[in-house]
Amino acid sequence: MGGETRGPEDGEFAKIRRLAALFGAQSAPGVTVGIGDDAAVLDPPPGRKLVWTVDAQVEGRHFRRAWMTFADVGWRSFVAAASDLASMGADPWCALGSLALPADVGDGELGELTRGQAEAALDVGCPLVGGNLTRAGELSLTTTLLGTVERAVLRTGAREGDGVWIAGAVGLAGAGLRALIRGDSAGELDAAVAAFRRPPVLFAQGRAMRRSAHAAIDVSDGLAQDVGHLASASGVAVVLDEASLTSHAGEALARAARALRERVLDLVLAGGEDYALVATSSEPIAGFTRIGDVEPGEGVWLRAGDGSRRPVGAPGFDHFGG
Repeated sequence: MGGETRGPEDGEFAKIRRLAALFGAQSAPGVTVGIGDDAAVLDPPPGRKLVWTVDAQVEGRHFRRAWMTFADVGWRSFVAAASDLASMGADPWCALGSLALPADVGDGELGELTRGQAEAALDVGCPLVGGNLTRAGELSLTTTLLGTVERAVLRTGAREGDGVWIAGAVGLAGAGLRALIRGDSAGELDAAVAAFRRPPVLFAQGRAMRRSAHAAIDVSDGLAQDVGHLASASGVAVVLDEASLTSHAGEALARAARALRERVLDLVLAGGEDYALVATSSEPIAGFTRIGDVEPGEGVWLRAGDGSRRPVGAPGFDHFGG
């Protein structure tokens, strides 16, 4: 974990020593040199491709301190990057983390942030082997993960006649975010808020899909938007079934929707950051629910109970939107 300038014992290098003690206990095969030198040294597994991703979580854009603990922020920063590997059927290998800390984030808050990262890394089985620490005007956490895979599942392979399958909660984290913005996070909204603060990473489901999935994507910016990316990349239309989506959403989202006075289907289509996995396959996938079909054409469509269809826009999160 590199630094920028030398400081006193309570400064940068003392912090780095504490981080090295926290993360140094985690290890992975093929990591020749981890935290403690200028860079990590890795020995890639033979016969496997590397899958590499990066994600940034920025205060005021992705989270607010009033919404969660620092440990929750650390957890989410790791999970947001890890989900990209799961969506490609990859196995996690190791990670790097970069923390930019404003002056009002002290050692106690730093300890909580890194504890959340360490908990997520342990849960995922992907040790953090290096990174960077600096001061900045706003709090941000950037995490890059390396994974390995024999065959990566891409967005581009969906085939006409495939079913569309989903694993994991969808819409629940988005409901939790709405609850936190409104300042109402108790009672029927507990599960939704927890889904936003501590989303899971579905590596087991990612492994389950990689044998038969033709295409896949994780739901980070909203189901309709992310499925639209898959449809566009594959040159197909995706038809989502309204009844199947509502059924898959489950009772926790139904309770949250009632408390928020919103429609379940709107939360399902627009809510992001659940990190559910969506795959297309001509056969069932263990742990997945069928929610639609791949057909000729383009765009995303919603099929009602009477068989009628209507096009679905791309509601969801846009980093450069309003």
